[in-house]
Amino acid sequence: MERRLLTFFIASTAFLLLYISLQRLIGPQPVRPPAVAENAEADNLLADPEALDQDEDSENADALGASDDAAAARPKSGKLITLGSMDPASEYLMLMTLNSEGAGVERIELTERDEKGKLKYHRVDVRSGYLGYLAAQPAAEIDGVQVNVVGPGTPADTAGLKVGDIIVSVDAKPVLNRNDIDDVLLESKPDDEVKLEVVREGSSTPVTITATLSDHPLDLVRLASDAGIDQIDGNLSRQSCLMTLAQINRKSIPASKLSIPKLVNPTELVWTSSDVEAGDEQQSVEFDLELSAKETAVVGGSPVRLKRSYTIKPGSYAVDMDVQLDNLGEEAQDLAIRLEGANGVTLEGWWYSNKISPNWSGAAARDIIYRTAADGHQLISGFNLLKRARKEVDEPFQTIFAPDGSVDSRNLKYIGVDAQYFTVGYIPAEDNNSFTSFKRAAVGLIVDPDEIPRHKERAVNTSFFLDTETATVPAGGSMRQSLRMFAGPKDPDVLANYGLGDAVYYGWFARFASLLAGLLHVLAGFFGNYAVAIIVLTVIVRGAMFPLSRKAAVNAQKMQELAPELKKIAEQHKEDIQARMAAQRDLQKRVGFNPMAGCLPMFLQLPIFIGLYRALSVDIELRQQPLFPGLDWASNLAGPDMFNYWGDWMMDYFGGRGTGWLGPYFNILPVVVVLLFLLQQKLFMPPATDEQTAMTQKMMSIMTLMMGLFFFRVPAGLCLYFITSSLWGICERVLVKKTIPSKTHFDLATPEGVVEGTAKPTEKPKVTLAQRIKDQVNGPEPTFDRPNKRKKPKRK
Repeated sequence: MERRLLTFFIASTAFLLLYISLQRLIGPQPVRPPAVAENAEADNLLADPEALDQDEDSENADALGASDDAAAARPKSGKLITLGSMDPASEYLMLMTLNSEGAGVERIELTERDEKGKLKYHRVDVRSGYLGYLAAQPAAEIDGVQVNVVGPGTPADTAGLKVGDIIVSVDAKPVLNRNDIDDVLLESKPDDEVKLEVVREGSSTPVTITATLSDHPLDLVRLASDAGIDQIDGNLSRQSCLMTLAQINRKSIPASKLSIPKLVNPTELVWTSSDVEAGDEQQSVEFDLELSAKETAVVGGSPVRLKRSYTIKPGSYAVDMDVQLDNLGEEAQDLAIRLEGANGVTLEGWWYSNKISPNWSGAAARDIIYRTAADGHQLISGFNLLKRARKEVDEPFQTIFAPDGSVDSRNLKYIGVDAQYFTVGYIPAEDNNSFTSFKRAAVGLIVDPDEIPRHKERAVNTSFFLDTETATVPAGGSMRQSLRMFAGPKDPDVLANYGLGDAVYYGWFARFASLLAGLLHVLAGFFGNYAVAIIVLTVIVRGAMFPLSRKAAVNAQKMQELAPELKKIAEQHKEDIQARMAAQRDLQKRVGFNPMAGCLPMFLQLPIFIGLYRALSVDIELRQQPLFPGLDWASNLAGPDMFNYWGDWMMDYFGGRGTGWLGPYFNILPVVVVLLFLLQQKLFMPPATDEQTAMTQKMMSIMTLMMGLFFFRVPAGLCLYFITSSLWGICERVLVKKTIPSKTHFDLATPEGVVEGTAKPTEKPKVTLAQRIKDQVNGPEPTFDRPNKRKKPKRK
């Protein structure tokens, strides 16, 4: 049976590999990312279930202020503004896209370069070429898409594409919407050239420009509608870091809302923006919005002006932000500011990653972390937030601290959205150690809870907000809050500089995992490749355990030699299981065999396994490290190898993202692991002595096959560890077997008489296994272990 299972497994794998090879040539093309709606109506939906009830109130407030000079002077449409650069010659580590409609953050891409000039953090799940974030929309005048933003240093910018250009074709293929562009680029690779046919403002004659594509930079923050292959039904699009009024005199935001009812919502208005101030030391932009007397009168207030600014510096992952509220009325007003956090943080690998979490309920791809003087470092799971949102519709936000809390509970060190390898959160300004000016902090979801599909709950869109202390601002006065936003990798050295060191969490075996990670860094620095480092680490570990492994191999050899005698005992005691077990234990005791000795090396390897798994799941240095340079299908040791995409033809039950057992990729390394496990069982498992043992061995083989399902989505680096360890174990057993002396004839004394057989001597060549058994059974004859000068027995 075991041989049939092994044959079937090998034949199935061979057939699958053949099918995949043919699929690449004649099969259907990979599934395109889900379509993105061309209108941005969903972008302004609020997170709470009663958000739509506020639309009518906002419209009424707009109508009241329609004739105001302040309202009339506002820009009629928003525009996108960029800070930072993707230029390799630039020292900026990010490229931010801001939207004057709402004055929030629409996108943050990490553009840091490594020593070879390549993107240090790029998308590991996208292999096509990258043109740039264009925020393209269908053009009104002609068939094509209009470009709304061109980031500095992007391939689009380098090629000469400009804001306002209308792209009518890409590589001679007509485009009518942004998805058409994505479809064409899906077939491309980095460094490929594409030809864009463009119609520019004031001209009707198309011009052709050539762009050289690059790798996809990691889009650390993005709209849910721009998530591409990670777009999840139920996640709502909303800009990050939005600012609004938390209180104006006696009117404040209710607990279940995101804005003051009946007051025009600043997050839905177009703010006036200044020109970007660019210099060698920093880039910055300012936004301001005035709410008129008529607009604020509906809530018993006077006119106010909201101001905010964003500043980034070369070589920094921090965004300095200042928010300000000016009282334009003739009397003092009680005012407070609400500042929302980031949302739409990267979902990279959410369907296979296993984020280490202190919560028993597990972590989501996006969790909330914070630290206060009272609570210390805490993590709020996205899973728990979704469960809460589905049960408590009237209170969609979970409070971290409130005005009636203690002083220590409102002493906030940081708060942010935490992903597996990246974090985006608020930290105090450079000259402060903590926030003491916020009266309320709460976390929640930017989702429709009932629309999140089953098995995709890990991908929920989480966020938070902060309310400042209410201040009595005199006429002509202002209230101001300065803070920073960290948006970068969970590199321990980087996080320590920003006070976010606790964001790196290894869980149990933390010291062991960090030790292994450090050793991998040293080995990788020496060999120049993390895959080789994992192989060398495995050899070091198995080499250090060789004495124990050799004893286990000798023990296994003894087991094979005793198998015939154990089988005879089983035949003699077919009807009496207790007698059979007792006789087997007696035989094992007389010959010095310990059946548990072979388990010791396995238990000693368990901490190595757990530590390496957690190092791969936490250490960002192992992310996007290739198995070997040039292998696109194994370019990330911290994730599955993704040998071939089968999501376009595999049923969703097996190949779905999150919903499938296996995921949308066929991974080859777990197959190699399972085949080596089966080979080890075949070569070294002793023959079955009875039906029960035979059934146990068959079940072990089946369990090994089933284990392949669980290994299918583990990191490629962990599979590499098991492959190396299995190959070492096979070679070790073969070597040990050759070093054991040849079999010697012996008579095994049993209570029923003398049975002839063969056995190998033990490790002490002075006494054979047969002699030891005879000595223990006959008794009077002195044994080797007794202190005498008995001559060595001659070997036959």
